[in-house]
Amino acid sequence: MKYKACLFDLDGVLVDTAVYHFQAWKILGKQFDFELSHQQNEELKGISRVESLEKILHWANFQATEKQKEAWLLEKNETYLKLISHMNPSEILPGVLPFLAQLKDQGYLIALGSASKNAKIILEKTGLITWFQAIIDGNSVSKSKPDPEVFQKGAEALGILAAECIVFEDAQAGIDAAKAGGMKVVGIGSSVVLHGADRIITSFTDIQATELLSL
Repeated sequence: MKYKACLFDLDGVLVDTAVYHFQAWKILGKQFDFELSHQQNEELKGISRVESLEKILHWANFQATEKQKEAWLLEKNETYLKLISHMNPSEILPGVLPFLAQLKDQGYLIALGSASKNAKIILEKTGLITWFQAIIDGNSVSKSKPDPEVFQKGAEALGILAAECIVFEDAQAGIDAAKAGGMKVVGIGSSVVLHGADRIITSFTDIQATELLSL
């Protein structure tokens, strides 16, 4: 087998938690009279909570103290955790489970590579956690995408080479990270928004595991 493993981002790839991040940031933004737009929220996909807050404060033209930033990061996460506490398997995105089953049947290793520090909670709530041989999340890395660290650590955890991995991502930062790490990448979304992927699909209903060999 040319490729031995598939590494998945979480938010917007396996489950749609982007809506909960959006809601949590919107609630926080009220404290400095800022209304986050859907277009701006797209730019927050795939990057860390710290970087997201910095972008939001820049858009809001608000100068915050380090103490304020620390408090707001905690507050945003607490709001987000409350919102995702009711997640369940019905929130797994279309085609994900059949595709994971195909990968398992064909002998692929499966790992998670996500910037989220709450990835394990989400995987447990949705019942996805049993599919993964390795979970690399925001608690495991020091650098955010587009740095390839999260995917490189995923390959290391599985004991394989980067060139033997295929990454699935919905954010440009994630696609750039995968390519920087020497991996093939399938983008989930629109070719108008995503660039540089080896293939673009709109959802996992558009792809079969057997097609990965042709990447």
